[in-house]
Amino acid sequence: MERFRNILKRVDAVGWIVPALVVLVWLWLSASGQIPAYKLPSPVELIRVLADFASGGLGVTPYSGALWENLGISLLRVLSGFFIAGSLGMIMGFLTGRIPVLKRLFDPVIHLIKAVPGIGWLPIAIVWFGVGEGNTLFLMSLAAFFPVYVNTAAGAAAIPEMYIQAGQMLGAQGFGLFRAIVFPAAFPQAAVGLRLGLGVAWAYLVLGEVTGVTKGLGAIMSDARMLGHVEMVLTAMIVIAVAAKVTDFLLVAVCRRIYPRGGRGNESGI
Repeated sequence: MERFRNILKRVDAVGWIVPALVVLVWLWLSASGQIPAYKLPSPVELIRVLADFASGGLGVTPYSGALWENLGISLLRVLSGFFIAGSLGMIMGFLTGRIPVLKRLFDPVIHLIKAVPGIGWLPIAIVWFGVGEGNTLFLMSLAAFFPVYVNTAAGAAAIPEMYIQAGQMLGAQGFGLFRAIVFPAAFPQAAVGLRLGLGVAWAYLVLGEVTGVTKGLGAIMSDARMLGHVEMVLTAMIVIAVAAKVTDFLLVAVCRRIYPRGGRGNESGI
């Protein structure tokens, strides 16, 4: 109960003002008939569809009771892509941020690849991996890699040299120096990249899932669009937004465990 109270204390009521206004305007537009229901269903209808999507039994749409299976599949894809991107991004970021020759060797190529929009990789990804899991995982991992890499490299490069010298004077060398000085000093900036990378992974999940997989929230969005179930498309979007927010909250909690001295005032949000 005490933990629940602490969570409530951290909720900023001001952040709910704009969403509340949007819902009120949405209700008014739906009730007045200014926007047809086939274009924008009312919030009440979306709640009804969401309840049926989660629990089944109402038979409102063909996707009754299909939420948890598809959410689980999408979540597993996101976590897999994010793990690959986060691991490679942080390793490469720390290496290029601290070793000048590696920065000169890899950084220009990485930024050239980063300049290609994610959607531009879709045709070649289909050629390389086919339509399905491999294509989706590739797109998510590639897109999420860049914010992790750029922020980690920037954090590692910005460490004051006096910190490094102080660590060396105290006897820290090699991995010990990295663990005691480099990682703690660069982690808040790296956490920014991890949070951005996780959000990008969710965005590119949809891009990958609409290209041929049969299960997942993106696949449901694509199928519902073709069948004319606009309310189901919006419901899936809401589920993705909530799931992305929850995973971001959990990521921040993990980052605070790793770096408890970060504080809530720094740019990483941890």
